Amino acid sequence: MKEQGRKKVKEGIVVSAKMNKTAVINVERTISHPRYKKVVKVGKKYYAHNEKEDLQVGERVRIVETRPLSKLKRWMITDVLS
Repeated sequence: MKEQGRKKVKEGIVVSAKMNKTAVINVERTISHPRYKKVVKVGKKYYAHNEKEDLQVGERVRIVETRPLSKLKRWMITDVLS
């Protein structure tokens, strides 16, 4: 039997909340450039399930990994941080 691992958790900022029960979250992380060694911010957008539909653009939220809910949605919003 396959063992279940921990679900991934990320924090990001709401970029769009116009879809029904879906929000787009931008998660930024910092990396060191491979050649120039300068610290660079890299962002990635995630589609997350938003059951309550009460989010505003600019709010900071926590998302957690879940089963595929649609073609693009694999995350669910758990907490609104600010």
